[in-house]
Amino acid sequence: MTNIYQIANKLRAESKHLPINRIELEDALNTLIHRVLFPICDQEKSREKKLYYFYSILVENISALLDRKQAEEMVDKFINMLPQLQDKLFDEARVYFDNDPAAKSIEEVILTYPGFFAQVVYRISHEFYKMKTPIIPRLFSEYAHSKVGIDINPGAEIGHAFYIDHGTGIVIGETTIIGNNVKIYQGVTLGALFVTKSLLNEKRHPTIEDNVVIYAGATILGGKTVVGHDSIIGGNAWLTKSVVPYSLVQQNSEIRIHNTLAQEGHTLDFNI
Repeated sequence: MTNIYQIANKLRAESKHLPINRIELEDALNTLIHRVLFPICDQEKSREKKLYYFYSILVENISALLDRKQAEEMVDKFINMLPQLQDKLFDEARVYFDNDPAAKSIEEVILTYPGFFAQVVYRISHEFYKMKTPIIPRLFSEYAHSKVGIDINPGAEIGHAFYIDHGTGIVIGETTIIGNNVKIYQGVTLGALFVTKSLLNEKRHPTIEDNVVIYAGATILGGKTVVGHDSIIGGNAWLTKSVVPYSLVQQNSEIRIHNTLAQEGHTLDFNI
């Protein structure tokens, strides 16, 4: 049998140890979402204990990265904004209900829609990001990414009435700015033209103005790229330059039909 003890001693942990508990933090996030903000399937009526659980887990873990006073100030600030955040999230759940003919109720949106779940986690993580909380915002956003396949960096700035249809494969970079009433479909990338550490403090990702629709598979790149308001970006479009308001951007494809059943020596080749 392999000597487990010997192998374990040979393994090296060269990265810095972070004294936080990822499992606890993810459980606290789920508690906040499913048992405090939206306790639709929770038969227990008291939210106080559940909210205190979230509070205590966050304070203990952030205290391990900063000092206790800073941790308490951050979490206190977040807890105090929860009623307003909840109202905003209910409004956004209604946006999903109003946009999707398949949605039968607000509760169905909250319980089952991956785009809405990713959006809720984004709203939570973004608040901690603005307070410059280390590690926690990205840990939360990557948890949502692992659950529903939607990658929204907590640093992105997203306006109200944001709507994600289906959502799988969406990537929204850290310096992305998204206006109000924007709708995006699965497979959309709002990314950087190229990645280098020297651009850490630069705007690397695009700006999407109000009332824009971005269809499935579209890729929009670059910190100077602005999609003007009331524009439509078609499916699979590739955009690296700004477009003015009311634009329609389409990716034209060529379909070629090769007919191998034609008479011998007379292959048919059509362009459409």
